[in-house]
Amino acid sequence: MIEDIETLNRWLVEEGRDVDASAVSAHAYAYIVDRYFLLRTGASMGEGYGPVVVSRSESVRLEGSRIAVPGRYTTAGLILTIALRGRFTPVYARFDEIPAMVEEGRVDAGLLIHEEQIAYSRRGLTVVLNLWDWWARVTGGLPMPLGVDVFSRRLGRGAAEAFRDALRLSIEYAYQHFDEALDYAMRFSRVKDRELVARFIKMYVNERTMDMGEDGVEAHRTLYRLARESGVLDKAVELREDDIV
Repeated sequence: MIEDIETLNRWLVEEGRDVDASAVSAHAYAYIVDRYFLLRTGASMGEGYGPVVVSRSESVRLEGSRIAVPGRYTTAGLILTIALRGRFTPVYARFDEIPAMVEEGRVDAGLLIHEEQIAYSRRGLTVVLNLWDWWARVTGGLPMPLGVDVFSRRLGRGAAEAFRDALRLSIEYAYQHFDEALDYAMRFSRVKDRELVARFIKMYVNERTMDMGEDGVEAHRTLYRLARESGVLDKAVELREDDIV
């Protein structure tokens, strides 16, 4: 099933759907850790870049403003909430609707993820907050968790390991046959600029996607600690070694 990330988040978090494997936001995983393993392979992490908040004016004051956010469970939305201490009004919308909402003045600013985070300048919008800059300053430069792949615990750790290894081989194949893989990906992208989509893929499908690494695991633990300290999460998420495959 191919759906936008927030739809997948809601299916697993709010509806409690029981699927074998799925992509979800790192934020969403905090609510389903008891049902799913976190895979080391398949993660999307920002390093030197990340989601951005844009506005029509660089002088907009974000605290107290109405900011379009691409879903309650997106990691970008979580990090923005922590960074601004929740002092804004979120307006939830599909990620690909947000640039137009900002451009038309329906919100004061918008949080951009996916391809939109590198396409905003075409609409004459201005970056007023780069979440990577905030994250790097607070964490000392840990990679920024964004999306992850998860696997159902009911199928067992052995099955999860087999799936992880197959996923890694799939990613390796796609990079070895990049144009062919890009042709396939373009069928599902809402952005039809092939060069832009290729640039976005290379930003977020990389060595971290093959294996997030120990600092990648620590980055997730840091995210959940910050979320708990800020009051977004009601309980601590420890992310033990046996949660990770």
